Amino acid sequence: MDGSTRGVRTIALRITAVAMTLLPITALAVAGRLEPDSRGLGTHQQLGLPPCSMRALLGIRCPSCGMTTSWAYFTRGQWQRSFQTNAGGFLLAFYAIYIARLSLAVARSGSLPSNRSIRKLTYVTVAIGTVTVIDWIMRLSA
Repeated sequence: MDGSTRGVRTIALRITAVAMTLLPITALAVAGRLEPDSRGLGTHQQLGLPPCSMRALLGIRCPSCGMTTSWAYFTRGQWQRSFQTNAGGFLLAFYAIYIARLSLAVARSGSLPSNRSIRKLTYVTVAIGTVTVIDWIMRLSA
């Protein structure tokens, strides 16, 4: 690979990393402007989104029910309420901050994280998904 190709790839990586920095920060900022629904779900409807389809069709919460509410509590520093509303959402909010910081570091350095770091990110992603499903199952049986 010649120097100009490498330079173009580095610029593309940095632009992508900046976008990956802004995406979770924007999502958290939007959540911070929403009023958490006292029912623990439905906050997303303030964005003009429809009610949860699973809840409307089957009468049960989906695994992500309450995530927007959880993020709205999270951004207010009400972490216990955030966790109680949706444990996966609470963990995902922390993860979003971490991803934003990591993406910013990639934008600065112009290089990807190590394979070891990427593997750890994968494990954390799977763990958050697992917590979300377990939390959902517990809510269904309650």
